[in-house]
Amino acid sequence: MPYIKVAEGTSAPVELHYEDHGSGRPVVLIHGWPLDGASWERQTAALLAAGHRVVTYDRRGFGRSDRPAEGYDYDTFAADLHAVLTALDLREVTLVGFSMGSGEVARYLGNHGSGRIAGAVMIGVVPPFLLKTEDNPAGVDGGVFEGIEAALRADRFAFLDDFLADFYNVDVLGGERISEQAVRASWNVAAGASAKATVDCVRAWLTDFREDLPRIDVPVLIVHGDADRTLPIDSTAIPLARRIPGAELKIVAGGPHGLLWTHADEVNEALLAFLG
Repeated sequence: MPYIKVAEGTSAPVELHYEDHGSGRPVVLIHGWPLDGASWERQTAALLAAGHRVVTYDRRGFGRSDRPAEGYDYDTFAADLHAVLTALDLREVTLVGFSMGSGEVARYLGNHGSGRIAGAVMIGVVPPFLLKTEDNPAGVDGGVFEGIEAALRADRFAFLDDFLADFYNVDVLGGERISEQAVRASWNVAAGASAKATVDCVRAWLTDFREDLPRIDVPVLIVHGDADRTLPIDSTAIPLARRIPGAELKIVAGGPHGLLWTHADEVNEALLAFLG
């Protein structure tokens, strides 16, 4: 299996598992929490059929990548992404980040610039800033995240069960747009991730990306479901679109947070049109 060394690490090098398929203009897909690069299954098929080179990788701590005890912050995640792009010498790249991966896209462009980047797509977004503060009254109360951390530490597996039910809006879409088996597959991947990484990433969600956004100087597409219970659209995608001049916002009617699977056709149509 192919791996890329992204850091020296405290006790051993940190290597990320990646997959690189196809040819043509490269598209790099950055997955959400607590899944891995394989969660792009339905997008990868569409992108390859359209003639693109598709690169996916597993974030540190998740999937088949290494699981160091440190580095679960967005500066490190962006540096890891930069190492992947550099190792593969990718240019004219379209970065596509889902959920937590949307933060990687924003922080990468803020920290590393757009020298290798042609465009950016953010799906089910975390930016601009999730935490409720005096200057961000539309954000989410910090106690919510403390509760998530506590629930993960108490019984990570039970938490993931409830989380994925809302991730996919199973009570509404189950049996129609997502099967019980597909939800179980996501649970299996999430349960297999590093327990420490799973908890540590919750703090990363509170990253303030507002200073990164003015540095974004490539075309941007934002895709978000209007039924997203995990990252409600009024606190995320709508203010994000206002902060990035010229950004295109595609709202997926009835789309939950896990719309890469439940609304794959709608997501792929928007993604391919943007790339087109």
